[in-house]
Amino acid sequence: MFDNLSDKLQRVFKNLRGEGKLTAVNMEGALREIRMALLEADVNFRVVKQLIENIKEKAMGEEVLTALSPTQQVIKIVNEELIKILGSHESKLRFANEPPSVFLIVGLQGSGKTTTTGKLARWLSKNGHRPQLVSVDVYRPAAREQLKIIARDINHPIYEGSAEEKTPLELTTGARRECQQTGRDVLLVDTAGRLHIDEELMVELQQLKDQLSPVEILFVADAMTGQDAVKSADEFHKRLGITGVILTKMDGDARGGAALSIRNVTGQPLKFVGVGEKSDALEPFHPDRAANRILGMGDVLSLIEKASEQIDQKKAIEMQRKLIENDFTLDDFRDQLRQVRKLGPLGSLLDMMPKVGMLKGLKDVKVDEKEIDHVVAIIDSMTPKERANHMIINGSRRRRIAKGSGTSVQEVNQLLKQYAEARKMMKSLSGGMMGKKFGKMKLPPGFPFGQMPGM
Repeated sequence: MFDNLSDKLQRVFKNLRGEGKLTAVNMEGALREIRMALLEADVNFRVVKQLIENIKEKAMGEEVLTALSPTQQVIKIVNEELIKILGSHESKLRFANEPPSVFLIVGLQGSGKTTTTGKLARWLSKNGHRPQLVSVDVYRPAAREQLKIIARDINHPIYEGSAEEKTPLELTTGARRECQQTGRDVLLVDTAGRLHIDEELMVELQQLKDQLSPVEILFVADAMTGQDAVKSADEFHKRLGITGVILTKMDGDARGGAALSIRNVTGQPLKFVGVGEKSDALEPFHPDRAANRILGMGDVLSLIEKASEQIDQKKAIEMQRKLIENDFTLDDFRDQLRQVRKLGPLGSLLDMMPKVGMLKGLKDVKVDEKEIDHVVAIIDSMTPKERANHMIINGSRRRRIAKGSGTSVQEVNQLLKQYAEARKMMKSLSGGMMGKKFGKMKLPPGFPFGQMPGM
């Protein structure tokens, strides 16, 4: 997410630092490079023009040019202007005073609308709501069947309607009635899509809006389509009055042009981003955190929130004790790997880390998720005694473990070496003054296995 833009902006700031002193001339050059970086990231040209004008007005002032650390001042200004463009603050979902709150999910065919409806239902459920789903795409039976499968997978109710309910209006009327009878407080309406915007679609959506009075009309768009997504969102807003946007496939969009343009062009906030295929891969959009990621500062807050949701705190505390007392086994090592995997793809976790100082090399790290699976398979192929005491794993045991895990003896040797080195390091840290410090220190889950296989 934003990788290409982030790399280019960091190069601009690095060049500014190399100047030693900021002048009107090199500042103009930097602004020109920032403009090109934004345009190449597929940011709407009007948005780029406004952004550059705002940055220039503030950055070319005497206060910045004569500051002790002018480059940091420029970065601060760029950060502030990016946050403004992205929306200043998180835009939360709205709910009706009298349930059920109706959310219309709209968008073009192929944007990920149905999948996103399921993800949103799961997110709402995790945050104290009781959603119900309904598909009103009566033109494509496969679409209704898809939502039915998704609802079953996430264990959420879906209204399928009776034989007499054949139109979108009839289906939504029945679905809302069932919500009221069953105490469901949110009704998610997955509407029909088209390959392009047409009058028939808009008339149908307007009828649904008039009948249901939805508190949210959420436009779903594929971030990979860039400015086409922004144009479609703008057209839907002019015709329907959307209240927010959900961008899907943000994990695969290295440019980020749609995310940077959508608020400014439509006037409506980006509320969620889809960051993967799994049902929990939907995240609220935080403009300040996105701006930090663009400038290479990472998104540590989101990483902490993700860890708080997924990591078993009791296990983490017990693991901390074992690490400090040098009492952790290969079983514990495997458990740690599994805990980390709960946080999602390792590549997305690395994206949340700052790319500055000691961590600046993280942007070049290539993560092979299969290597983690290999490690778990190797440990699973060991006997309980071998996992409790790695010292008994001789040559013949290593060959058996390699065969049982479908790996090579070399990979088994590499794992045991990494594990032994980690134990040795913790043993040295647990002695003397360092041990006393670590005894009081809250170690993060996964420590000391920061250098994961494949990273």
